[in-house]
Amino acid sequence: MMFRRFVAWGLMIALGLVIALGSNAACMAQEEFLEDVIKQANAADDTGKVGELDNKPERLEWLRDNGFGMFLHWGVDAQLGSVISHTLVGASDDYVQRYVTELPKTFYPKKWDAEEYVLLAKSCGMKYIALTTKHHSGFCLWDTKTTDFNVMNTPYGKDIVREFVDACHQHGLAVGLYYSPEDFLYAYKHGELIKRRPHRPSPDSDPEYVKFVQAQVTELMANYGDINVFFIDGRGKKTTKEVVWTLQPDCLITRGAIESPEQTVPGQPPEEVWETCMTLGTQWQYKPQQLDTLKDGDRVVEILIETRAKGGALLLNLGPRPDGFINELQEDIMREVALWNFVNREAVIDVRPWIVTNEENIWFTRNKDEDTVYVFLTRQKNWDRKDRREFVIGSVSATEDTTMTVLGHNGQVVEYTGWEPEKAAPLFEQKEDGLHLSLVPGQRLLNSGAWRNPVVVKLTNVKPSCKPPLVVNGKAKGKDGQIAFQGELKDLGDADEVLVGFEYQEYLGFAENMYNDEWTATELVKMGKPGAFTDTVKVPGNKTYQWRAVVKHPRLKMTGDHSKVSVK
Repeated sequence: MMFRRFVAWGLMIALGLVIALGSNAACMAQEEFLEDVIKQANAADDTGKVGELDNKPERLEWLRDNGFGMFLHWGVDAQLGSVISHTLVGASDDYVQRYVTELPKTFYPKKWDAEEYVLLAKSCGMKYIALTTKHHSGFCLWDTKTTDFNVMNTPYGKDIVREFVDACHQHGLAVGLYYSPEDFLYAYKHGELIKRRPHRPSPDSDPEYVKFVQAQVTELMANYGDINVFFIDGRGKKTTKEVVWTLQPDCLITRGAIESPEQTVPGQPPEEVWETCMTLGTQWQYKPQQLDTLKDGDRVVEILIETRAKGGALLLNLGPRPDGFINELQEDIMREVALWNFVNREAVIDVRPWIVTNEENIWFTRNKDEDTVYVFLTRQKNWDRKDRREFVIGSVSATEDTTMTVLGHNGQVVEYTGWEPEKAAPLFEQKEDGLHLSLVPGQRLLNSGAWRNPVVVKLTNVKPSCKPPLVVNGKAKGKDGQIAFQGELKDLGDADEVLVGFEYQEYLGFAENMYNDEWTATELVKMGKPGAFTDTVKVPGNKTYQWRAVVKHPRLKMTGDHSKVSVK
């Protein structure tokens, strides 16, 4: 593998030297370079993995450690405020022609400043940032030799990918590139109907199309220095991975190589490394109407907490305006996230899941190297910094060496109170029913005393209090205004008896599902051994519902994954 890396970088250096000599030599060199790259790339096996090429374990661990990033969706059609690229599917020929010929003539993002986005991401505690180099439309944000449909043929006339990568390198943020092998314009020019399923010609098998994808990915991986993260959207993953890992074997490929849910957080934590990508609203690209209900800063923080508690990475999307400037409403939300993360960053970086993800509105992570647990106290609205509140957690047990702190607060001073340090200090006590916590937020983060975002408690030298149970979803059938649920209790944990049941909620839609976090519970029933259980509920018809099985241990509750069922 080390030899492969040296060869790859040697090829790129040689290509750069020849390009400097002249355009004809450059074209010949690039063709020869591409041929050498493809010769080195291994063929994919039946599992979709590219021979010996794969994500390196240390790069996967990097994502586990640094699981918070920014996504930027931006294309030539941001000028229209439309869904990115997809207006071309089902479009008339005259629309396609206007899209391809007119939109590039008016794309002039004079306020684009890559550093603005990079520094905002750093302020939010994000560790990487990814830009859509080419979405499905085929419009390229870099100086490509593969198509005229690119940013160099616009009034802006500058390589946006170059500006983006340079800003990331300058400020020490990991560089992420999104790339779509599926290309609507390529298909259109080859006489095919624009659509995604099936996408013809195929970037996986059509020889000419494969070469086109290989050439584009080679440009991205050879011309911009180190690329740390790569996100592949759509068909053509095999072809793309071959080039990425041949040229930059240390590059981490997320979508295309690991589990990557979109617009949702899984109900049950996946066992392997995973990354979810999610929008602030319901649309990836800029939307001028702002009819979307944007997630507020508190909700974004909750989603980040849930993702990290389940061992995942959150790639949070913003859509730059047509002029390149950040949308003010989106920036306001991100500044709220930045304040929370500035205070509590250690609770979401270098952490792993605890024995349970949460106990109702209390969530957990643990330090990957120490017996330290972080306790996220969510849904504590209008918590004044002088207001002491009490909590009981069932999954954590204290030891003789346990300490407790509130992240961001020294536990000694609460401004304008005149309290003695003892009155401001956080307290804990181990009792039969769990670990009792007593604390004040203490730190003055806003002018007013009220603080709506989660407060985080750090507990050191602690241990699990029990062995959790395990429950999984079975099947669900919806008919005549009823849902018949099936679940299975796999393990009671260390309990002699547990309670089981189900929880359900209306499914609001693909992008909207994260707005509904309230669940309706069925009546719980006792079980003393593993096995199946069922229940039936009446619900309004003509709707789709999300549901999960539930098991309640004497100290904690566990749930199954999120499943869906439609009811007529």
